Amino acid sequence: MMKFRITLMGLLVLIISSVAGQEKIDPNFELYILIGQSNMAGRGVITPEEQLAGNPRVFMLDKDYHWILAKHPLHFDKPKAAGVGPGLAFGVAMAEANPNVTIGLVPCAVGGTSIELWQPGAYDKATKTHPYDDALTRIKEAMKSGTVKGILWHQGEGNSSVQKSKTYLMQLDTLVSRVRKEVGDPNVPFVVGELGRYRPQYALINTELAKVPGLIPVTGLVSSEGLVHKGDSTHLDATSANSLGRRFAEKMIEMQHPHK
Repeated sequence: MMKFRITLMGLLVLIISSVAGQEKIDPNFELYILIGQSNMAGRGVITPEEQLAGNPRVFMLDKDYHWILAKHPLHFDKPKAAGVGPGLAFGVAMAEANPNVTIGLVPCAVGGTSIELWQPGAYDKATKTHPYDDALTRIKEAMKSGTVKGILWHQGEGNSSVQKSKTYLMQLDTLVSRVRKEVGDPNVPFVVGELGRYRPQYALINTELAKVPGLIPVTGLVSSEGLVHKGDSTHLDATSANSLGRRFAEKMIEMQHPHK
């Protein structure tokens, strides 16, 4: 069985040629980094219909750093729990908005992580990973093939307390600056998503997220209005995760083309 199940167009896009000993980056292979905790990773149920979701121009960087056609689940942070998240719907919407590009999704979210774990050297005991460091490794690998065009952030459930929410904005500002420096673009769009409105304590983080566009340059906020959980009061169901993904895409496109 072939390891890469990709279209001819995708194959042509993803071939890395060598020019004077250096790798050639395809300017039409647009990369989007997905970071955060479980609702970014996805916990929605993968139904037969969801198994068919995707687009021939949307790829994902898998656990072993291979580009494959994007499908649910995108993430592998907790294999037994990973399901439908916003990433795939986002990628499909971005591809549909521009038929001249191929989309590369870089899944980096880790369920259960607080924002304190998204800094260099931090270790997550539950998954035995280094969320930030591992994400950086994946991002650098992805950048050998394409160009980072945007970053999506959905996290905060792990910081939804009065005490932790007080320092959240400062920590997020630091994270945005750090990731932008690593990708070499101080103006790469960074879009944050509100937490579900079904738990009162999540309002603590949503209040802070609302301040992001006014505090951090080239950032956008996506609403969670109307989104519902899958019955556990924590994780978005598949329909809501897909809706969130499309909202992320709308905001990303708006930020990339501000004068349209």
